[in-house]
Amino acid sequence: MAKKPKTIITCAVTGAIHTPTMSDALPYTADDIAEQAIAAAEAGASILHLHARRPEDGGVSIDPAHFAAFLPRIKQSTDAVINISTGGSLKNTIEERITPALTFSPEMCSMNMGSMNFSFHPLADRYETFKFDWEKDYIANSDTYIFRNTFADIRNAATQLAPHGIKFEHECYDVGHLYNLKFCMDIGLFKAPIFLQFIFGILGGIGPEVDNLIFMKRTADRLFGDDYRWSVLGAGGAQMPLATTASQMGGNVRVGLEDSLLIGRGQLARSNAEQVQKIRRIVEDLGCEVASPDEAREILGLKGGDKVGF
Repeated sequence: MAKKPKTIITCAVTGAIHTPTMSDALPYTADDIAEQAIAAAEAGASILHLHARRPEDGGVSIDPAHFAAFLPRIKQSTDAVINISTGGSLKNTIEERITPALTFSPEMCSMNMGSMNFSFHPLADRYETFKFDWEKDYIANSDTYIFRNTFADIRNAATQLAPHGIKFEHECYDVGHLYNLKFCMDIGLFKAPIFLQFIFGILGGIGPEVDNLIFMKRTADRLFGDDYRWSVLGAGGAQMPLATTASQMGGNVRVGLEDSLLIGRGQLARSNAEQVQKIRRIVEDLGCEVASPDEAREILGLKGGDKVGF
């Protein structure tokens, strides 16, 4: 029997969508982001996917100064791979969104592979009070937002980031995004091997069913052959079930409070590390080994932590 490949665990520590009101566990100050990222790495995450937030009100930030407040601390305390988001806020331009990656030249950054309706407005009716003044309107009005990632935007980001030797986490929220990526590869924007993040359960994207996971995987096989590695992000309650399934299909997994605030049905997670510990336990109990940061670097062909700008 062939040995299963080692499973890379990515932890998305704090995100551009969820707000502190929804869970006190979600970090938004530099201290909390650093502490939770380090704890997640110690729990078994070999990649840390990071956004920044404004410390005064928890709002999404693409200000390099806010990233600088926690990136060096994380690097000094762990050898985990740092993956900086280029997603930012739904209101930021692509030029604004890639500024942190251009500033800090991380080993990895996210690359969204298509424009889409990206809405979380139903959350506005679940809460009577909000911690910060901006939150309710931002959430309630998300049904008017378009998450813009045009071909021109993708080309702009890829071209500016290319000299940095950054490995992209190609975030694909629907099957059409895989075809967008194939087109971008055909015109020379990205080179194999690539790293795909299949995303399920975002309103506006593909639903969180196992059939859809199989469909996305088969489509990627057809388009990219053996020249890719892949991971799965399930939003909300789909996080652990889809991650478990992906790990048994030879894929990698992403957990973290950016993607789900839960640790079990109706139960809020106490930290990012708790989610990492749970998926690691599941993966190992089912006979797979978890990749270390250096093993993840080798699997994905990363430039190394000594070549970042922080």
